[in-house]
Amino acid sequence: MNKQDKKSLTIPPFLILGAILIFFPIVFFITYQNIDKQREYTQTLLLEKGAALIRSFEAGTRAGMRGRFWGNRRLQQLLEETARQPDIAYLIVTEANGLITAHDSIENIGQPHSIDPGLLKASESDELFWRIVETENNLRTFEVFKQFKPSGGPGNPRAMGMMKRFGMPGPPPLGPRALEIKPPTQFIFVGLEMQSLDEAGTATLINSVITGSILFVTGLTGVILLFLFQNYQSAKTSLSRIKAFSDNLVDNMPIGLISLDAEQTITSINTTAEMVLSKPALNLVGHSSAKVLPSDLQSLVEKSDKLGRIIGEEIEYEISEGKSLPLEISISQIKGDQEEVMGYAVLLKDLSEIHHLRKEIARSQKLASIGRLAAGVAHEIRNPLSSIKGFATYFRDRYKEMEKDRQTANVMINEVDRLDRVVGQLLELARPVRIIPQPTNISSFIKETTNLVSQQLKDKDIELELAVHNQPCTVKIDKDKISQVLLNLYLNAIDAMEPNGILKLDYWYHTESDTLNISVSDTGKGIDQKDLTKIFDPYYTTKPTGTGLGLAIVHNIVEAHHGKISVSSAAGNGTTITIAIPNIKQET
Repeated sequence: MNKQDKKSLTIPPFLILGAILIFFPIVFFITYQNIDKQREYTQTLLLEKGAALIRSFEAGTRAGMRGRFWGNRRLQQLLEETARQPDIAYLIVTEANGLITAHDSIENIGQPHSIDPGLLKASESDELFWRIVETENNLRTFEVFKQFKPSGGPGNPRAMGMMKRFGMPGPPPLGPRALEIKPPTQFIFVGLEMQSLDEAGTATLINSVITGSILFVTGLTGVILLFLFQNYQSAKTSLSRIKAFSDNLVDNMPIGLISLDAEQTITSINTTAEMVLSKPALNLVGHSSAKVLPSDLQSLVEKSDKLGRIIGEEIEYEISEGKSLPLEISISQIKGDQEEVMGYAVLLKDLSEIHHLRKEIARSQKLASIGRLAAGVAHEIRNPLSSIKGFATYFRDRYKEMEKDRQTANVMINEVDRLDRVVGQLLELARPVRIIPQPTNISSFIKETTNLVSQQLKDKDIELELAVHNQPCTVKIDKDKISQVLLNLYLNAIDAMEPNGILKLDYWYHTESDTLNISVSDTGKGIDQKDLTKIFDPYYTTKPTGTGLGLAIVHNIVEAHHGKISVSSAAGNGTTITIAIPNIKQET
C-alpha cells in the first residue's frame, strides 16, 4: 500500500470528535433513562411492598378483635411476628408526637421517632408516604408510613357483631361521654431493607453503563466503518476511472509500450507497439519475450537486466524482406520498495518521421546552398548568353545561303534559349516563393489547368479521366502558383506514359482539416522505391532531356502554401501524386 492509499484510509480527527458529540448525549440519555426507570421501578416495588405489609398488619389487628381483649401487648406481638418476614428492617407504631408505642424491638418502646412534616398531612388522609433514611449501621432503609387505622376495638360494631355470633360476652357498654372520646392518632412505619435492592440497582447501573458503552462504541464504530466504506467506494471509483484513463492513455499513446514481468514474460502491449512490431497482442501477451520479440530488442532487455539501468539505443527493425523501420528503444527496470525487480518497461519510438524531417532539413539546406549559388551563377551566365545569342542570330541572318552554317547558328540559338530557361528555373528555385491568395472555384480552376495540356494529351492519345464534382467548392489559394504545380505534374505524367495511357485527376475538400486535396495519377512505368525519396531533389531526373528542377519547384510552392505532397508509386504500376493545400485564411 502506497502513501496515497494510506492517506485515503486515515480517519480524520474531526470525524471521531463529531461522532462522539453526536452519540455520547444519545447514549447518555438512554442510559440515564434506563437507570431512572429502574429507580422508579424499585421505589414502586418497595412502596407496594410496604403498603401490602401495612394492609396485612391492619388486617391482622382486625382479626385480633375477635378476642376479648386487645391492647399494646397484643399489638407488640403482632409487630414482632410480622417483622420476622425477610427484608423488613423494622415495624413501628407511634403517636402523633412521634413517641413509639409499639416496636418490633421491645426496648425501643417509649423512644421518640422522627416525624416528617408530611405526617401532619398524612393525619388527615389515608395517603401513603415514603422516605429513605439511614439506620445506625449506616444502612439505607426505605420507610413507608401512613396513619394507622386498625378499624377495630370494643366499640367497633363489626367486632361486636362477630363476638355475639360466636357467643362471646361483649364489653361493657360505654357511656355517652365515652362515645364522644376519639381514639388517639397513630402512625405506622414500615422499614424495608434496601441492601439487596441497592446491590441489584448497582448491578443494573453497571449493566446500563456497559450497555450504553457498547451502544456508543457500536455507533462510533458504525460511523467509522461507514466512512471507511464510503472512502473505499470513492477510492474504488477513482481507481476505476484512473485505470480506464491510464489504459486508454497507454493504448493510444504515440509511443509503443511493452511491459514485462520479472521473468521477462510479456504482460501487456499497446496498439502502437502492435503496429510497430506488426504482431497482434494475442500472439505476444503471456509469452516469453525471448521467444516472440526480435533478437535485437531482446538483447537490449537482457542488457538492461545485467546493467540495472535504463538502456536507450537505435536499431533497424526489419519489418519484411528488404524493408526496415528505424526504432529508438528505451528499456527500464520497474523496482519495488525493496529495490527488487518487478518487471521491465520497453518503449518503442518510430523514428521514420524524424528521419524524414532530417532529410527534409538537409534538403532545405541543400536547396538554400544551391539557391545562393544559382543567384550568383545566373547573373554571371545570362550576360554572356545574351552576347552569344546575338552573335548566333547575326551569323544566321548573314549566311542565309549557306545551309550548314545557318543550321549551326540555329542550334546555337536554341541551346542558348535552353540555358536561359535553366537559369530562369534556377533563379525561381533560389527565390523565395511569394504567395498571393485569392478566392478560387476549384471545379472551374481544375478544368482550366487541364486545357493547358489538351494538345499534349491529344498528340499521345492519352485519355483524361476527371472526377466530376457538382458541389461547388471555393478556397483561397495562389491560383497561378498552384496552376504551375499542376502543369508540372501533368507534363511529368504525360512523359511517363506510352500512347493510349490514362491520366486520372481527382480533387476533394476535407472539411475537418479545411484542406483542398488534388490527386494526379498516371498509368506509366512508375518509379522505383529507391528513387522515391530523391524525386524532389534539384537536378535529379530520370528523363534524358529533363533538368530535374520541375518537381523541386513544385515542392517549394506546396511548402509555401504550408501544404503537403505525397507520392505513391511502384515500378510498372504507375504513379499517384497527391497535394494537400490548406485554405489560406490570411494573405501572406
